[in-house]
Amino acid sequence: MASQVRITEIFHSLQGETTRVGLPTVFIRLTGCPLRCVYCDTAYAFEGGERTDISAIIDEVKKYGTPFITVTGGEPLAQPECLNLLIELADQGFDVSLETSGAMPIGEVDARISRIMDLKTPSSGECHRNLYENIPHLNKNDEVKFVIETEDDYQWCKSKLIENQLAERVLAVLFSPVHGKMDETELANKIVEDKLPVRFQTQLHKTLWGDEKAR
Repeated sequence: MASQVRITEIFHSLQGETTRVGLPTVFIRLTGCPLRCVYCDTAYAFEGGERTDISAIIDEVKKYGTPFITVTGGEPLAQPECLNLLIELADQGFDVSLETSGAMPIGEVDARISRIMDLKTPSSGECHRNLYENIPHLNKNDEVKFVIETEDDYQWCKSKLIENQLAERVLAVLFSPVHGKMDETELANKIVEDKLPVRFQTQLHKTLWGDEKAR
């Protein structure tokens, strides 16, 4: 049988986050996630989906004519065959990023893939799931994202930033306010005042299309 993954959707849109923000991108959303973050905006991908041959996924993404691919979820690495999907996408010459929660091992992800790894903040309810063994695997092809809802979250993120020397380790550290919860101006001011070597990030897709469309 051909190698398969379970996917919720494939769609073409603008990248709304990371250093690739604004780039036309094909998103491959895999189904399933072992985490239940309180601010999750893609709970519809927890269940269901359709088992699809990796070869068919490749054929589909080629139709959109963009080199940029994001594999997301759910939690893509909860499916072992995701590793094969990433390899095949890279072999086809695509510029691929992987959005992962940081609760799954990343060490076996193909080196050509840009890993966008969350570290879950205390308010997420899943902070205890952070797999800190992932941090030594990160490099200048990768990015680390913190989703921040409260002042306690912010202080926790600062400590993790410094403790793990993240700004020196990865391409970018992203501080992102929880949409509709954390005041964006307040977070921006904190970053400036504390002179943090991080990138303030809002979700472009939410600005353009609102909450009803997680793209």
